[in-house]
Amino acid sequence: MKNIRHILTVIILLFSIPAFSENIYNASLFGIKSNGSTMNTNSIQKAVNYISEKGGGTLRFYVGRYLTGTIQLKSNVTILLEEGAIIVGSTNIYDYNIDVPNPALIYAKGVNNIGIKGKGVIEGQGRVVAYDLLDQIHKGLIVDDIKNDRPTNRRPKAIYFRECNQVNIDGINIWNAADWVQVYDQCQQVLINNITVKSNEFWNNDGIDIVDCKDFKLLNSFIDAADDAICLKSHDRTKRCENIEIRNCVARSSANGIKFGTVSAGGYKNVKIINNKVYNTFRSAITIACPDGGVAEDILIDSLYAYNTGNPIYLRMGSRWNNQRIGGMKNVTIQNLYAQITADKPDSGYIYEGPIEDNPRNISPSSIVGLKNMIIENIKLKNVEIVYPGGGNPNYAFRGTTKEDLAGIPEMKDAYPEFSQFKELPAWGFFIKYAKNISFENVKLIALNADYRPSVVLDHVNGYTFDKLDIKEKGKRSKKQIIVNDSSK
Repeated sequence: MKNIRHILTVIILLFSIPAFSENIYNASLFGIKSNGSTMNTNSIQKAVNYISEKGGGTLRFYVGRYLTGTIQLKSNVTILLEEGAIIVGSTNIYDYNIDVPNPALIYAKGVNNIGIKGKGVIEGQGRVVAYDLLDQIHKGLIVDDIKNDRPTNRRPKAIYFRECNQVNIDGINIWNAADWVQVYDQCQQVLINNITVKSNEFWNNDGIDIVDCKDFKLLNSFIDAADDAICLKSHDRTKRCENIEIRNCVARSSANGIKFGTVSAGGYKNVKIINNKVYNTFRSAITIACPDGGVAEDILIDSLYAYNTGNPIYLRMGSRWNNQRIGGMKNVTIQNLYAQITADKPDSGYIYEGPIEDNPRNISPSSIVGLKNMIIENIKLKNVEIVYPGGGNPNYAFRGTTKEDLAGIPEMKDAYPEFSQFKELPAWGFFIKYAKNISFENVKLIALNADYRPSVVLDHVNGYTFDKLDIKEKGKRSKKQIIVNDSSK
């Protein structure tokens, strides 16, 4: 009898718990339709607002296609996309918040404790959206700048969060944005884990942009993007990216794999990039660019593996939008790196390939290039192996190593920083200019074919050490492989 009374008591207690005790609300409760044709913008926004006003909770989407325009997340609300649930972006540009800077399918500003979780999909339908916007611009109904027949300002991103704290993105798939896929701008305490990005449908599809964020982790994710795959930026000269960790990710891009910049007004400090892979990437596996007055410092790149890429390493200072400020780059360690560089176009066959530019030139080397008044300093490369195709042909493009030849390399301080920008460089392995305290320890450089250029050229380098630098070039045993100009140990 006691057991029966106990069971009855438990049943009564269970039925007396409010229906939303766990603060999980099914999308259908708010009349949100999963048929792929009903426009759900208002009903989804009603659900988000209601949950936030009630103190927070989770809006759960089950299997189906949920058509919508811009959704604005509010504090303490998480969207849960169960496996088979797809948030589908409208193809009508007027269904988005195009009158604000950085419109997006899922948008948030100045809110706390928000997230998107689950095994479902955010599908931006980006190409169709971008063409719809372009059509409205050509008809004169929307005013927007057009560059190369691409709208500049009003293409919606898949996700844009600005000045948000405690952000958690976990497990989801993000496909085909019309612009940068996801942007986290001046956000703090962000954890992005186990996401998949596939966005090759239109130009400027950065896989993820981390802009002036603090305490940010990107973990265990796969990103395939038409533009830079993983990109740190600094848009505000009073702020910077700080305490950033990128770990256990795989990146593929028709631009750069992992990139700092190009906009680098404030800078980057304490960034750890550990155990990542880059493949089929048109430009550099890792780029750190500071052309806008910012400072990049205390950066660790450990265990980066790059296959079939156009360039391994590019560190570059510039003076583009500095506003008379002196930028800087210092204390960068690159260790346990392996890269294979191809003579072919590494992103050939993808929907949007990187543009052929800065030709004619032979395969570009890794480069560390500062400016006369902005020296790159304290750079350490340890346990690095890079396999180049070699094959540089002086009859195709030529750059010599005399003082006059080296002085003839254009400074290009106000140009867009890209590894190929100097066209022909005088080395096949590393070109280093305007740098200080450069350390190579257990570095192996391999050229699979003979190249007319030496492996390493140092120009205006103050302090360098080569400990166990191993250079192998097919068919070139007696060639002078290291050229030093106006440099000292």
